[in-house]
Amino acid sequence: MKSSSPFLVVAGARPNFMKVAPILREMRRRNIPCRLLNTGQHHDPALSDIFLKELGLGKPAYNLEVGSGSHAIVTARVMERCEPIIQKLRPRAVVVVGDVNSTLAAALTAAKLRVPVAHVEAGLRSRDRAMPEEINRIATDHVSDLLLTPSSDANANLRQEGIPNSKIKLVGNVMIDSLQLALRRKNRGLSAPKGDYFLMTFHRPSNVDSRDGLKRLAAFLDSAARLLPVHLPLHPRTQNRISGFKLGKLFTTTPRLHLHPPLGYFDFIHWLRNARGVVTDSGGIQEETAHLNVPCLIMRTTTERPICVTRGSSELIGEDYDKALSRLRRIRLGRWKQAKSIPLWDGHTAHRIVDALVRLKTEY
Repeated sequence: MKSSSPFLVVAGARPNFMKVAPILREMRRRNIPCRLLNTGQHHDPALSDIFLKELGLGKPAYNLEVGSGSHAIVTARVMERCEPIIQKLRPRAVVVVGDVNSTLAAALTAAKLRVPVAHVEAGLRSRDRAMPEEINRIATDHVSDLLLTPSSDANANLRQEGIPNSKIKLVGNVMIDSLQLALRRKNRGLSAPKGDYFLMTFHRPSNVDSRDGLKRLAAFLDSAARLLPVHLPLHPRTQNRISGFKLGKLFTTTPRLHLHPPLGYFDFIHWLRNARGVVTDSGGIQEETAHLNVPCLIMRTTTERPICVTRGSSELIGEDYDKALSRLRRIRLGRWKQAKSIPLWDGHTAHRIVDALVRLKTEY
């Protein structure tokens, strides 16, 4: 592996594209050789193709098209299909982002081939190993050579697990780079809803994978829509569960509840910045609401981004929809905490990431 070899940047799920886009732009600006590998873990065009186009990533150099399946199947497919690419390319380093199955699979493959691994968004921990993403985060960090962290609590997590300081670099949150790009871009897509409204997203198994869970969600949405109109872009997983359980009427007959197909990134940010409040089980949205100072209720019992609670505008709600409704009443009245600035969430994280990558030791 020589300094003239390209970096191989890996993405595969919707949140990954917003994280790799600023990195690839910065590499291209500096004329640093790089290649994008799309694992195709999110094979639905609504979750991948539109993001590649909007973020200006261009056509990936490699597309594994692994599709959906169990955690084991997806991980195995990515490892099997990316191994010959890494063997042939011999990249300067493999750069992985986030915590999806593609992240772990590419990191493991590169490590076994003795190719350096850099993990962007390293060190995040929810302390909940029932979440597959938590296993991915831990394992990826422990096979990586460079751990690029978004916040000081992530550094502390890594040190607590015995990872030496020499491997850890605090760079900030690269999602904010993409967010600021979206804010600078004049919205040309779907206009945000008029007036005050709540924006909500749900896709995690704990919220949508059972009939009873979906019925509870529908009842909550009905109550929330009595406070303010609710706009709900439907993740394909959620849509499939609603259809599979034949619960469509519960979600389509509630006045002021508006269902939408998945939004493109720029549309979603435009809707997010104009919302009175957000209810979500997503990870990345916590970061975006913190930067935008939009009230955010997290419908999970844990978060790997506690800084979004301590310094941002989020509050952990768990699965308590009654609690969520009481918080929405406060949000509607403007009674919510103000987010504080978070160090290095400044739109220049990609610059610091690339600085760290070019200094990475590339020979074992």
